[in-house]
Amino acid sequence: MRMTLLMTAGLERPPGMRYLPIARELVRRGHEVRILALHHDLEQCQRRRFVQEGVEVWYVGQMHARKRGSVPVRHGRWELLRVVIGASWGMFRAILASPADVYHLCKPQPINGLAALAGVMLWQGQRFYVDCDDDEVHSNIFTAAWQRWVFAFWQWLLPRIAAGVTVNTHVQAARLQQQGVNNLVYVSNGVDLAQYQAPAPRMQQGLRAALGLQHQPVMIYAGSLVCKNHPVDLLIAAMPLVVAQIPDVRLLIVGGGEDLPVLQQQTRQAGLDRHIRFVGRQPSASIPLWLSLAQLSIDPVYDDPVGRARSPLKLFESMAMGVPVVTGDVGDRAMLLDDGRAGVLVPAGDAAALARGMLGLLESPERRQQLAQASLARVRAFRWCRVAAQWESVYHRR
Repeated sequence: MRMTLLMTAGLERPPGMRYLPIARELVRRGHEVRILALHHDLEQCQRRRFVQEGVEVWYVGQMHARKRGSVPVRHGRWELLRVVIGASWGMFRAILASPADVYHLCKPQPINGLAALAGVMLWQGQRFYVDCDDDEVHSNIFTAAWQRWVFAFWQWLLPRIAAGVTVNTHVQAARLQQQGVNNLVYVSNGVDLAQYQAPAPRMQQGLRAALGLQHQPVMIYAGSLVCKNHPVDLLIAAMPLVVAQIPDVRLLIVGGGEDLPVLQQQTRQAGLDRHIRFVGRQPSASIPLWLSLAQLSIDPVYDDPVGRARSPLKLFESMAMGVPVVTGDVGDRAMLLDDGRAGVLVPAGDAAALARGMLGLLESPERRQQLAQASLARVRAFRWCRVAAQWESVYHRR
């Protein structure tokens, strides 16, 4: 089949880390796949049409926020309107230039939703599919109430008129079923096990030396620095309790986002500069190297709509590297971690409980080794080749 995926972000952003691997595996299964995407900085984009891992990629418009470096710049009201109109028009035109058997929206959002309604349903008389991998209303940052209403409308509408819906958590599936959406297929997130292999010792040694790390125990958070979706502030709040017990511990925070300055200030105010190192946004290909430095990784989370609806890629990446993860027991996390046999689950939103979970692993090498082995076994169920088979199955349901 010819498939066209409609993304509201670029391959370098977190959504791309779900959709490009799925598209790549669909190509390996014999399909032709094109991704129509929005770029985080279209003016500086040098390659707007290219093939990556067998997948054809077209950048057709600007994302809702311009991202240069570690901190994004949001548009003003009228500039945002111009960007939305331009991106929707670009995606509409690209749909007309991309005849396909299947159109699949990567997130139920306004830009790809409007383009799909006009270009797929009205112009071509076809139905489309929708992937719901987040609670769009609660996970996005809005500067005005009307923006929230717009996102709520598209998140409500698009799954109802779609030919089928994919979801990456059972929580999302249950919510949609309660709302009368029935043609659902669960499609988890996944990981490329070939990419997540132990790096060469000299690379580890070089990075440790560059960071000034000797024999200190190291923990890591690798992900976005947007506290609304990824409460790294909760992790920093837990750190004094950890440092009190293990004074030489180090925490590496890998990633960028609009809350980077706020988190750096929180770190300074808590007197944790010596213990917490912000290393900025890093290429996705380097994440295995960063993870290999750590005794454990952390996924801080609250028990809220955002946490319940999300299937964090960082869990799969950490498991694939055999690095035990500590996270809150919310949403699908217990299922992903095999009810705590492949990771440590603590009460969500509780800094003291998070600290106890980290201390328990730091103080027990045997427990870390046990969880590492269980993680490596568990993560095999979430290889992208299996995920793509789940994704493909939605096209054959009636």
